[in-house]
Formats: sequence, structure tokens, C-alpha cells
Amino acid sequence: MRDELVAGSVDSRLAARLGTLRTERGWSLEELSRRTGVSRSTLSRLERGELSPTTSALGLLCTAYGLTMSRLLMEVETEQPHLVPAARQPVWRDDRSGFARRSVSPPHTGLRAELIEGTLDAGAVVAYENAPVPGVEQHIWVLEGTVEITVDGAVHTVNEGDCLRFRLYGPSRFHCPGPARVRYALLIVLP
Repeated sequence: MRDELVAGSVDSRLAARLGTLRTERGWSLEELSRRTGVSRSTLSRLERGELSPTTSALGLLCTAYGLTMSRLLMEVETEQPHLVPAARQPVWRDDRSGFARRSVSPPHTGLRAELIEGTLDAGAVVAYENAPVPGVEQHIWVLEGTVEITVDGAVHTVNEGDCLRFRLYGPSRFHCPGPARVRYALLIVLP
């Protein structure tokens, strides 16, 4: 229940922030739609808080705005503590794709790294068309299960205990082949 309350308040602040980012750039909904491939009506509903963004849509918006997803979600949080107790780590879910992300160590002013816990249901696929910030460094350590990660056209099967590290410049894809969900730690370091 607590995760649902936190998610609801994050969703409303996220909707407002998405609208602000667009207007700060002087973009119309049509222009943002052209830049992201997300329909004008969907963008409008996202900004009004009538619709929660999918992982894919949020990834496209982050790319257009030059932000990592974590940085965008951090911007809608009200504070940036040094100690982040487990109960205060925001969780964002995309039930349609079977993806959940816990911001274990959210972005913080003056720090370039952040730590995320991700989970993907068995069979789930999450794909990003571009790097939100070209050259962003990522380290993915699988805690439970297996995930197939495609970077630069190469598919890497990352099993429990394995770590995949790379700099991201283009598209990426995460697929949980199953039979169980995958849980992993993702360390993101801005260039």
C-alpha cells in the first residue's frame, strides 16, 4: 500500500515536471511528438496526469530532454538526503511491461553516480531507442535470475552474480528469458 501512495504522488509530480520541461524549451506538443514519436494526445494525457508513462515512453522523453530516467525521477522528489532509508527509496512500476525500478541511491547534487535496483518479470522486454545521455557508464550486476542485455547490437546473457559494464551511446534492450524474474543492481555514472 505504501508503494502505491508514493507512486501516486510521484506520478502527479512527474506529470507536472514533464509539462515544465516541454514549456521551458518552448516546444509545442506537436514538436515534442515529432522528437519522441509519442503521440500528441498521449503526451497531453501524460502532462495532465491522466496517464502514467510506460518505461518506453519515459525513455523517449528522457532522451529528448537529455536526462537519465533516474535524474528525471529525482527532480520530482522533494528532498535529496545523504542517507536513503529503504522505506524512502522511491519505486516506479510499469505494470504493462513487467518492469519495476527502485532508486536505491538517487541522483544527488554534486554526485555523478546513482544506484538502481531493477526487476523484470519472466518474458518481459524493455527497450530504449537511445542513450539518455551519450556515453553514460552503466554497470549491471545480476542479483537473481538471468537477463539478456543488448548493447551496440551485441546480446549479452548476464546470469546471477555476473556483471556487465559498458558506456551507452545508442539503443539498448533488456529481456528476462525466465523462467523466473530477474533482479539486478544498476550503477549509472554520468560522463
